[in-house]
Formats: sequence, structure tokens, C-alpha cells
Amino acid sequence: MLRGSRTLSPADAEKNVIIKGWAQEIRNLGGISFLIIRDRYGLVQVTAPKKKVSPEVMSTLTSLSRESVVKVTGVAKAANQVKGGVEVIPESIEVLSPAASPLPMGVVDKVNVEADTRYDHRFMDLRKPEARAVFEIKSVAHNLIDQFLVDEGFVEVFTPKIVASGAEGGSTLFQLKYFDRPAYLAQSPQLYKQMLMSTGLDRVFEIGPAFRAEPSDTVRHVSEFISFDGEMAFIDSMKDVLDIIERCTQAVIKGLESRVGPQLETLNTTISVPKAPYPVIEYKDAVDMVQGAGMKLELGDDLGTEGEKSLGEIMKEKGHDMYWIVEYPEEAKPFYIMEKDGTPYSYSFDLDYMGQEISSGGQREHRYDRLVERMRKKGLDPESFRFYLDAFQYGMPPHGGWGLGVERMLQKMLNLSNIRETILFPRDRIRLVP
Repeated sequence: MLRGSRTLSPADAEKNVIIKGWAQEIRNLGGISFLIIRDRYGLVQVTAPKKKVSPEVMSTLTSLSRESVVKVTGVAKAANQVKGGVEVIPESIEVLSPAASPLPMGVVDKVNVEADTRYDHRFMDLRKPEARAVFEIKSVAHNLIDQFLVDEGFVEVFTPKIVASGAEGGSTLFQLKYFDRPAYLAQSPQLYKQMLMSTGLDRVFEIGPAFRAEPSDTVRHVSEFISFDGEMAFIDSMKDVLDIIERCTQAVIKGLESRVGPQLETLNTTISVPKAPYPVIEYKDAVDMVQGAGMKLELGDDLGTEGEKSLGEIMKEKGHDMYWIVEYPEEAKPFYIMEKDGTPYSYSFDLDYMGQEISSGGQREHRYDRLVERMRKKGLDPESFRFYLDAFQYGMPPHGGWGLGVERMLQKMLNLSNIRETILFPRDRIRLVP
């Protein structure tokens, strides 16, 4: 007995089958009725000639509401005129769960639905193959990251998401009550992954949620997202970190290109593997480039969204989708980033993908005295970070690391209009449910 559309093909003609899924379409033409059943793997046509099926089957089929969950038992028949070359003649149809009518939104209807309606009824929206394909691709991307880093000697870790202090300042922290004291949702695993560098776990990575209380209503900002973070010890320079990230992103994009063909076809898109090695642009040169393109920007200014877009267009003309921007002003970077001695710059980097930053990182300040000095320079009280600083007093190797937004990378890779398309249940400034 075959079950499900995943294995159903013309080779299964004359076999008994069981099909379970959603009733996508019902057509009653008097002497014959048709039912299209959808599951994760595709569509199956159930054909019910009035003369060949029981009255009970005909009654159930003709009274079905769209999107009801059904179980069909029958015989597979070769049918050249049917997509897939096979149909099922039903012996019984069981309604496992009837769908109310009218539906809150269509699944296959060629009608534009507003984004708010889609996200309010996300359970229904995700029945669309093109919406679901994004998350199948995302799952493979996570698997490819794991595979690459484990092969490179990294250990996967999971750090706390309820923390006592933030790594990047308090303005973007979500505060919560932790029993009888204040706490925060973690912006990143930054402090903990650095502490691990003093333990002998010299290469670690984490793929997990991060939270930013940024009141931004843009197509690339959300309040909860998946961050791919890594940290590695005993580096000789920041270049060691760039090398790992570059090889990892190339492995992920190449792996997706070869493994998610059906999903890309569903999305009507393709994946382009970036040229490697990625060009390395110093921040001050990036400012010169966007100034030359007509943008008003001064040294010390953040490139911002428009600056990133402008640089992306310049680099695209040069044939590069992925490129590094390095050595940002130290003043603009967090306390844990190492200063470039004798200059106003730092050993920091961004990885930009077609005009959008997807990753940031750098070499960390591993010297205790210099780290405390940078904290004070940033207006932070070192005693509030004692749990973190203790790890630097008893032998901390040189190290560096990164954070990479998985959803941002997928948004650019798949040419999606909004980062929310890559998140099952998006959280932003106005959306807390579902």
C-alpha cells in the first residue's frame, strides 16, 4: 500500500494507495467529479466517475469544502492527460477535519493578499508552496552551516538568551522581569562566546535567536531573528576570521544551488554563487567610492542603508555580489573590538551582499587592561561586566568572531522583497501575535 504523493508515479498504476492532505480544489461536472489533494510533496488528482464509485464517495466529495483535510483510499491509474501521469480512483473518502467557509484567505487563488492578512493567518499562508519553500531552503542552509563548521573543528554551543547586561548598549535591549530583578533578552551571544575562548573550546558557533528593540519599520529589520555566530581563538589576525566566513558562505550557497532545485523552481528563482575571493574594501575607501557616486558622506559617518545600496551598485558593476568592508572607525564599534593602534580605526569588518550588510565582526580585544580601558571609553562600568572580565584575567588567547543574519542572507539570495518572508512568525514593532 503506497501512502502520499511523494512516491506516487505512473509506475504505481493498478496499486492500492492511501492519500492524505488538503482538498485544494473540488470540481463537480455531473457525471464525473475531481478532487485535487495537496500535501508537502505535491498534488494528486482524485477522479470520481459517477458510474464507478459508490454514492457515499460521491456525496462526500461533492459536499467537501476547500482546505478540508481528507484521507482517500483507492487505486492508482495511469492517466496521460493528468499532471504527473497518474490519478486515483477513490474507494473511500474520509474527512479528517472539515474546513470552515469562507476561508480567511485563499491558498491558490490568483488574488493579491495584503501582508498583514497573510501574517495574521500565517498558518494558511504557509500552505502556499512558495511560502513553504523558503523554510525548506532555510533548513538546508542551517544544515550546511553545521556541516561546514564541524568539519573545520568548531563546536556548536547554546548560550543564555536571558542576560544581565547587553553587549552592544542598552538602547536596543528588551527588558524583562527575572524573578525580583531586571534582565534582558540577548542581543547576541557575544560576551559568552568570548568567555568560551578562555576554556579550551577554541572554536565555537551558535545558530539561535537574537533580539533587538529597534523601532524600525523596514523590509530588513525585525525584533527577533536567527543569528549565526562564531568565535575562534589563537588567530594571527582578523584575516583568519574573514577566511572562515568566506569559505562557509561559499559552501552554503554552492550547497543550496545543488540541493534545493525543486524549491527554487517553486519560487521561480535561481541562486548565483558569488565570485571568490571577495574583494576587501577599507572603510575610508568605501566612503570615497560612495562620495564619487554623488552621496554626501564624511569620514566617520555610518554608511547607512543608502550608502550600502550605493556601494552595492558600484560593486555589482565590477562583477561582485559579496565583498568585505574593513577597518571601521573604532569610535563606531563596540568596546570588545580591538583598536588599530596609532589610527582612529579598528580591526572590524562587515560582509555586504548585494548592497546589504549580512555579517559584522572583528578581532577582539583580548588584553585585560586595554579591554577595561575601552569599556570606560564607551561610558560603561567594568564592574557591571565582572562575570565577563574575569575570563580575561586568567589567560585569554587572541581571538575574533562574527555574527551573521541568516534571514538577511536568504532574503538577498532568493531576491525576496521583505525579510519577514524568511521568518515563520515575524516579530516587529507592531506584531506580537500570532
